[in-house]
Amino acid sequence: MGDDSEWMKLPIDQKCEHKLWKARLNGYEEALKLFQKIDDEKSPEWSKYLGLIKKFVTDSNAVAQLKGLEAALAYVENAHVAGKTTGEVASGVVNKVFNQPKARAKELGLDICLMYIEIEKGEAIQEELLKGLDNKNPKIIVACIETLRKALSEFGSKIISLKPIIKVLPKLFESREKAVRDEAKLLAVEIYRWIRDALRPPLQNINSVQLKELEEEWIKVSSAVPRQTRFLRSQQELKAKFEQQQAVGGDADGGGDDEEETVPQVDAYELLEAVEILSKLPKDFYEKIEAKKWQERKEALEAVEVLVKNPKLESGDYADLVKVLKKVVGKDTNVMLVALAAKCLAGLATGLRKKFGQYAGHVVPTILEKFKEKKPQVVQALQEAIDAIFLTTTLQNLSEDILAVMDNKNPTIKQQTSLFIARSFRHCTPSTLPKSLLKPFCAALLKHINDSAPEVRDAGFEALGTALKVAGEKAVNPFLADVDKLKLDRIKECAEKVELVYGKKTGGAAEKREGKPVAGKTAALPGPGGDKETKDAATKAGPLKKASAVKSGVPPKKGKPAAAAGAGGAGAKGKKGPETKEIFESELSMEVCEEKAAAVLPASCIQQLDSGNWKERLACMEEFQKAVELMERSEMPCQALVRMLAKKPGWKETNFQVMQMKLHIVALIAQKGNFSKTSAQVVLDGLVDKVGDVKCGSNAKEAMTAIAEACQLPWTAEQVVATAFSQKNPKNQSETLNWLSNAIKEFGFSGLNVKAFISNVKTALAATNPAVRTSAITLLGVMYLYVGPPLRMFFEDEKPALLSQIDAEFEKMQGQTAPTPTRGISRHSAGGGDDGEEEEQEEVGNDVVDLLPRTDIGDKITAELVSKIGDKNWKIRKEGLDEVTSILNEAKFIHPNIGELPAALKNRLNDSNKILVQQTLSILQQLATAMGPNIKQHVKNLGIPVITVLGDSKNNVRAAALATVNAWAEQTGMKEWLEGEDLSEELKKENPFLRQELLGWLAEKLPTLRSVPSDLLLCVPHLYSCLEDRNGDVRKKAQDALPFFMMHLGFEKMAKATGKLKPTSKDQVLAMLEKAKANMPAKPAPPAKSSSRVVGGTAPAKFQPASAFADDLGSNTMESKPDPKKAKAGGLSSKTKGIQGKKVLSKPNLKEDDDKSGPIFIIVPNGKEQRMKEEKGLKVLKWNFTTPRDEYIEQLKTQMSTCVAKWLQDEMFHADFQHHNKALAVMIEHLESEKDGVISCLDLILKWLTLRFFDTNTSVLMKTLEYLKLLFNMLSQEEYHLTENEASSFIPYLILKVGEPKDVIRKDVRAILNRMCLIYPASKMFPFIMEGTKSKNSKQRAECLEELGCLVESYGMNVCQPTPGKALKEMATHIGDRDNTVRNAALNTIVTVYNVHGDQVFKLIGNLSEKDMSMLEERIKRSAKRPSAAPVRQTEEKPQRTQNISANAGMMRKGPAEDMSSKLNQNRNMGSHSETTHTVPREFQLDLDEIENDNGTVRCEMPALVQHKLDDIFEPVLIPEPKIRAVSPHFDDMHSNTASTINFVISQVASGDINTSIQALTQIDEVLKQEDKAEAMSGHIDQFLIATFMQLRLIYNTHMADEKLDKDEIVRLYSCIIGSMITLFQIESLAREASTGVLKDLMHGLITLMLDSRVEDLEEGEQVIRSVNLLVVKVLEKSDQTNILSALLVLLQDSLLATASSPKFSELVMKCLWRMVRLLPETINSINLDRILLDIHIFMKVFPKEKLKQCKSDFPIRTLKTLLHTLCKLKGPKILDHLTMIDNKNESELEAHLCRVMKHSMDQSGKADKDTEKGASRIEEKASKAKVNDILAEIFKKIGSKENTKEGLAELYEYKKKYSDADIEPFLKNSSQFFQSYVERGLRLIETEREGKGRIAPSTGNTNGEEVGPSVYLERLKILRQRCGLDNAKQEDRPPLTSLLSKPTLPTVASSTDMLHSKLSQLRESREQYQHLDLDCNQTHSSGIGTTLASPSSAAANIDDLKKRLERIKSSRK
Repeated sequence: MGDDSEWMKLPIDQKCEHKLWKARLNGYEEALKLFQKIDDEKSPEWSKYLGLIKKFVTDSNAVAQLKGLEAALAYVENAHVAGKTTGEVASGVVNKVFNQPKARAKELGLDICLMYIEIEKGEAIQEELLKGLDNKNPKIIVACIETLRKALSEFGSKIISLKPIIKVLPKLFESREKAVRDEAKLLAVEIYRWIRDALRPPLQNINSVQLKELEEEWIKVSSAVPRQTRFLRSQQELKAKFEQQQAVGGDADGGGDDEEETVPQVDAYELLEAVEILSKLPKDFYEKIEAKKWQERKEALEAVEVLVKNPKLESGDYADLVKVLKKVVGKDTNVMLVALAAKCLAGLATGLRKKFGQYAGHVVPTILEKFKEKKPQVVQALQEAIDAIFLTTTLQNLSEDILAVMDNKNPTIKQQTSLFIARSFRHCTPSTLPKSLLKPFCAALLKHINDSAPEVRDAGFEALGTALKVAGEKAVNPFLADVDKLKLDRIKECAEKVELVYGKKTGGAAEKREGKPVAGKTAALPGPGGDKETKDAATKAGPLKKASAVKSGVPPKKGKPAAAAGAGGAGAKGKKGPETKEIFESELSMEVCEEKAAAVLPASCIQQLDSGNWKERLACMEEFQKAVELMERSEMPCQALVRMLAKKPGWKETNFQVMQMKLHIVALIAQKGNFSKTSAQVVLDGLVDKVGDVKCGSNAKEAMTAIAEACQLPWTAEQVVATAFSQKNPKNQSETLNWLSNAIKEFGFSGLNVKAFISNVKTALAATNPAVRTSAITLLGVMYLYVGPPLRMFFEDEKPALLSQIDAEFEKMQGQTAPTPTRGISRHSAGGGDDGEEEEQEEVGNDVVDLLPRTDIGDKITAELVSKIGDKNWKIRKEGLDEVTSILNEAKFIHPNIGELPAALKNRLNDSNKILVQQTLSILQQLATAMGPNIKQHVKNLGIPVITVLGDSKNNVRAAALATVNAWAEQTGMKEWLEGEDLSEELKKENPFLRQELLGWLAEKLPTLRSVPSDLLLCVPHLYSCLEDRNGDVRKKAQDALPFFMMHLGFEKMAKATGKLKPTSKDQVLAMLEKAKANMPAKPAPPAKSSSRVVGGTAPAKFQPASAFADDLGSNTMESKPDPKKAKAGGLSSKTKGIQGKKVLSKPNLKEDDDKSGPIFIIVPNGKEQRMKEEKGLKVLKWNFTTPRDEYIEQLKTQMSTCVAKWLQDEMFHADFQHHNKALAVMIEHLESEKDGVISCLDLILKWLTLRFFDTNTSVLMKTLEYLKLLFNMLSQEEYHLTENEASSFIPYLILKVGEPKDVIRKDVRAILNRMCLIYPASKMFPFIMEGTKSKNSKQRAECLEELGCLVESYGMNVCQPTPGKALKEMATHIGDRDNTVRNAALNTIVTVYNVHGDQVFKLIGNLSEKDMSMLEERIKRSAKRPSAAPVRQTEEKPQRTQNISANAGMMRKGPAEDMSSKLNQNRNMGSHSETTHTVPREFQLDLDEIENDNGTVRCEMPALVQHKLDDIFEPVLIPEPKIRAVSPHFDDMHSNTASTINFVISQVASGDINTSIQALTQIDEVLKQEDKAEAMSGHIDQFLIATFMQLRLIYNTHMADEKLDKDEIVRLYSCIIGSMITLFQIESLAREASTGVLKDLMHGLITLMLDSRVEDLEEGEQVIRSVNLLVVKVLEKSDQTNILSALLVLLQDSLLATASSPKFSELVMKCLWRMVRLLPETINSINLDRILLDIHIFMKVFPKEKLKQCKSDFPIRTLKTLLHTLCKLKGPKILDHLTMIDNKNESELEAHLCRVMKHSMDQSGKADKDTEKGASRIEEKASKAKVNDILAEIFKKIGSKENTKEGLAELYEYKKKYSDADIEPFLKNSSQFFQSYVERGLRLIETEREGKGRIAPSTGNTNGEEVGPSVYLERLKILRQRCGLDNAKQEDRPPLTSLLSKPTLPTVASSTDMLHSKLSQLRESREQYQHLDLDCNQTHSSGIGTTLASPSSAAANIDDLKKRLERIKSSRK
């Protein structure tokens, strides 16, 4: 039990994994309870078990497994994450459960599988079960089959995909296991229940006995429609419905909806394997079929017949086969062969289905013509063939061919054609049989029912009856208006008899089933003709073309939908068409008219009509008018009234008043009565006659408008124009045209006969009268609004002058939209107004393209031409193609009949000569334009081959192919291309070019479509393989296209399609799908249906942008020729979606030629914020690409449309680069004047500029960079800061350009990067540039590295992001780059960092390879040789960078304006301070002196100070208090956030803005006053002090001089500065961090302030000076005593040197020194005397006693003496030990002076021992002599020994060099001549060697290149560390000033003013530093020898000590 208790305590999930089965069993039981208990399906509890469920089902213990299965079932049922486990659990069930002996286990396994299906994982389960069928264990196979059967019976064939199951069925029937065969039989019966006879063909080949058994079983299957009884989670509504029905009355009456849902949907064709037959054709087939003997031809055909009996054929190129079969049908004399060929065609059409569609157009006319044959078997064969062919295409596509033979003289042809139409109609639905098709067919059939031949009449009735049945009476009746009753009854009788293919439910079922045929039917029917009309045209603003012979249908080019009805389809809407609305009236005689008029008019009126007195006539007219106004519509005899008006004098009336009244009455009658065309004809002549009349013209026009409203504009206009042009009066002509222009605007364009007008317009254009010409041109302008560019084609042959006027008029209209019609809503259709209007929309079929005069070029395409095009010689082929081009050029517009040309051109598309391929492509492009929409029928046989050309390796060929495809798609729409498998076959080819071009094309086209054929799904598997293509561009394009595929197919279908992928691929693709789902655009919105009605009138369907959008956008500006390609401009914003417009403008009524005077950038409030939000929420594409794709450009265009002037946008997005240059020029011009506008659109401007970086044109690039420089200057002046969004979408692309090959561009880009730091923090720039170093372009890598170096140099280590360590490691990797420039750049950058940060760099870099490390060390040494001739140089060479610390505290730096004194100053500082070698972060390396000399012109721009909540900052920072801080705060993780905040606040202390500075100071003061927080300032003290004395200088030089400034402000600022510094200097630990250089400058600033007379004049000036006094005392007491003493000495030296300096200044410095001297007794032990003495040494060198004595006052010399005296007094003789840092003690009198003082003091004390009494000098002389002899003896000993001879020589050389007067003669004279010459030669050699090398001082301090071990000096170093703050200055860094003055070229270290030390960077621990300290002390490599030996008068020199040291040095050298 002990064990039990162990596992009993475990949590459930651990029990389930326990190794004891009992534990697992218990775990499963508890898990089961838990799963049943958890209510929330999204509870996190579920996720715990994700990985365990597989183990539940595959448990090795049978008992536990059973319980595990129960738990797993509960899990799958309840957990929302269960879907993730599908694959593994299902395979576990199949392999480990289905083979269990226990029935219960199998049952549970089956339930689990079904449950997975229920949670939408059917596919995965099915896949696993099908895999299980391949298992060797029959038990498993049986269980899998049973599970499949169960799943099918419960879920139905919609959810369980049958195709893969049916594929494996035959194999199961062959199994040796009876159990498997039996189970397979049950499965087959179940499948039969769902798909009936569709199952027969796939099982034809199984064992006949089994088949017979199956047949018997099948017969027993109930004929009731099977029902889904179990539902998916997503089908809960269906489930509820089903349960409700069950409850009501079981299955009684399946209920309409459900029946529909369960109509069999599997097509037997789908289940078959395709057979390839082309290769199986007999080899001599094509010869035989042409043979003379009919028997041979018959053999050939029989061979084909056998092959085409295969029910499904593989797609291929059947063009040649179809061609020969067509020839047999059309030309063969043997009717038997005609029938046979027809059968072959039928077989081909049945086997290929949709794939045969491309050949249908060629074959149908031939078959229809052949119906003249009388023989029944031939006719029957032809009927079968044409019926089969019909199913492969659409009625729309064949309509032209069919209508062409309807007028044939042969009655049999007419009869058979009508019968064929009748049969075809049966396959249609109201949606696939729209009015546009019905109209021409009905017109033709009406002729047939009046034919003389009875069989033709019968066939006509049958066809019309079928149409009536399919489309409904409402749709067909208008066309039957003139049919007499008898015939109408006959038609209706036929309609009743018609049996439709789709049963009674036309529309519904067919639509729902997407036209899948009923089982057994061979084809799916709907095609472009149908679907498009309803689904596309009726609801989509998409282009749809139709055959030109049909003068109706939805036009191409225009984006207004035919406003067809909704689901019922267009046809279902009844209509009172124009024909119905028209009022037909027979002409009445004059008598009748008089009678009718007398009935309604007063008698007096009728009598006075023709009175001679005009007044009576006028009175008569007034009465007439009153009468008309009072009459009711129904009783107004219009014709009678107008005839009365026309009665003499009629229209010849001479009095204008009477005439005006008369015309007004005509208008009234037309408006108020039922006015017919007959009445109109009575008056129109008279109206036209008066239209030009000055007085009556307007009334005449009013009357004409009223008539147009009554009789429709098309008819009226035609009458009016014809009448006007039959007259000679030019005034009438011009006014008529003017009236027509207005009328078109008011009525819209629908129904107008363009052709008729055009001939009249041409006449008018040729008129001599200019007014007529002008009117004609105006009219053309108005027509252009509706017709668009094709209108110009009619006038191309006009004279150039006239043509240019027409073009100018068209240009004016460009960009305008046709106004919404306001008239023409005819009131006759009072009841059916809506329908009437809809009809009107439909009627607008007369697309202008159809009106163009087309030429038939069929006869020009001769066999000879075709053979030329196919010739072997390319020159002849070219001739052929040239001929075709000239034929097309001549014809301009052609009929679709182009004979054999398509086949010939198709072969040229894969011509080996690429020039011919390109020529062919341009011919095809021309062909598309010439043929117009009819090019549709050639898409399959010519369009798809063009797509193949997209795979060409030549760029220009691909571009030409793409242009051709686009030209075609513009004419045909996309549906033709997407239907069938052709496109997917293309995508399947593994050609990277083809794939990327095709995907790019689809990504461009798909978003513009509102619906796509389901065949698009076939492309998806290939799309997925493209996502994993080897070629990066293909992958990119595939990813781009993904969202658009998803937009049409939906996520579910796409995800489902991943089922067939490998698991790894599947996961990747699914992840991409998820991503695409987020970016998926919405489908273009359908135009609002009601809108057309709201707008009213006969809105010309074709030429109008859907008016709904006009309302939506608050504008109806859209170019008149929308073009689906460009519809993406509307891309993603829902409002613009539906418009298939070229450009969607969102500014109301902006004219194309709009003036360019306004602002170019429009400020949209919150526009930028909104855009950022959209980008964040992924509503738009994120601006991130390797090359900009079209959707990015379109998106940017859309975003810009609201805020950039239209004309500028056109320039910006023009295809030609010169326009880009223009746009940039305009932007530069407007930059200053439109700052706010630029800033509001900055994100878009920068994005547009990034696109320019991808242009190849240099001039654009240069212009772009010029603009950017100006832009960033402007932004920095405006103190604007880039947002993250703007930066991230711009900087990476700018950085790409840093790698340009042209120097001038690289230079510009670098300059721009520098300027950017003013408006975007350098620290944030850093990562972008870092990213640039990863580029493949070596130039870019090098430049980026250099830029990083500049950033570090300018802004210090803080810019290194994410941490300096990571950044440096990254940079260091480039030291090993294969490109030399990159290596150099990397080395230089790291050296720069080294100069800023010292040896810490090596730690940060981490491990480098030996080679890289040695390169780096070498480079650092080289840079050390010229330590830094920098500070001065930097200012000159460095681009003027600006400080930008942590945020944007922009302190500007002015150019190098330093005078010599400041240079000296710097050099002096450099020479004198040992700290200065570790150069400092350059955050504050400003050229202070220069700023000082700048007299206040410095402009220090500072943004308002950020209010930091300091409390928050410090909370998380727990600062330990170490004795020595070993890490610089820059790199201290704890401080990372605090440090940057402090840096920022400190940077603002130096701000030019007083308030900013005060705020910063108070914040710092606050920190310093709180003990716990003050520690955070550690490491920032120098920085803070520098900022402070800069501010002091600023006040001194600028603010004090500024008259405008309130002096109280200055006092406030002073008190803040002094206050915060007093606080600082009270904290000793912080005060000690101040370094020498900084203290020197600080003291300089404070003393200057004390002496500033201007301060004294201020009100509180004295107070300020008192405070300064106090502060100075604090500084002297609390600072590091060494540093402050050193600083004061240097300051004194400077002030004495500077002639300009006031004596008062020096005096104050000396007073400070005196104060320090007073403090010495307490502080002496903490002072680094070596350094102080070095400073005094340098001072005395510059100011020897004589020079000091020349000073006006003796104060300096007294000060110095006192200082030295005090030191000697305090230290005694030991003081002489502290001269170690002095190289050559003879250079100053220091040593002698000290000795004198010492001697004097000893004499005084009288305590001196004997040695000392003898006098220091004597001791020293002795000591030296002994020492010298010793040393030289040692050296010569070395020279004499073999091993150390070289070392000895080197030491001798150095000794001689150092003590030139040393005498080595005595040592040489005892030796041999050979030895002497050896020594001399050796010394000479060393000399030349040294001179050659220059003064190299290797940092390791070695002589012969061996490392010197530092351990020897450890003791000594400990003491030194304490004393001197670890200075590692080398001696050569501190040249005496005199030498500096004489040799200004000497390298110098950066001035202390330019340095900012972090205290921590001084505390070095690395061993090298110790060596530096002691071993590098002098340039001559004798490290250590000369340090103490060189004092000939060192009293305390202890010779033994020296010997020991020497020994140590030697031992360490070995």
